[in-house]
Amino acid sequence: MTIKDTPEEWEIRATDTPFVGNKTSVRTDDVVMPDGTVVRRDYQVHPGSVAVLALDEAGRVLVLRQYRHPVRHKLWEIPAGLLDVPGENPLHAAQRELYEEAHVKAEDWRVLTDVYTTPGGCDEAVRIFLARGLSDADGERFEVEDEEADMELARVPVEELVRGVLAGELHNTCLVVGVLSLVAARQGDGLDALRPAQAPWPARPFES
Repeated sequence: MTIKDTPEEWEIRATDTPFVGNKTSVRTDDVVMPDGTVVRRDYQVHPGSVAVLALDEAGRVLVLRQYRHPVRHKLWEIPAGLLDVPGENPLHAAQRELYEEAHVKAEDWRVLTDVYTTPGGCDEAVRIFLARGLSDADGERFEVEDEEADMELARVPVEELVRGVLAGELHNTCLVVGVLSLVAARQGDGLDALRPAQAPWPARPFES
């Protein structure tokens, strides 16, 4: 048996979109089960996201602290953001987010991992990049607003982030998955063996 996720789509008898928001919507599908019964499934429709684990020469990860209203917490996270345009190149989006949230650019980009954040209730797909060769971005800082205006930035050793994840002190999906994937990649074939930055992404196809 091969342990690998595979695409599959069960029959949908009816569909409705009871809510349409600024960036996401809610869809209701009547889905035919293998035994022929039809069940209703509600889920959030999401454009997809990118995240950046930016690793400096001292072995520290660039993280930011931001208020997240749905969970009523300030969470430590890695830079991340939405794919603003359907079919947008995820690398370009990641480079934009690293610049806007941290005013940083990177020379070396790799795909660290791809995840579905909450596949039981949302179709969001996230590509997490590893960025190395960090330096200050050119030009003026991006003008942030709303929750981002209150962000804090820090550079934290990988080992400290791993400790926080395993202690239940850090909860952001992209940070947790990114940091643990980084450690696994280092212990495996090494960071240079990671997929190239323009590797195909079936969950959110794009033009290079």
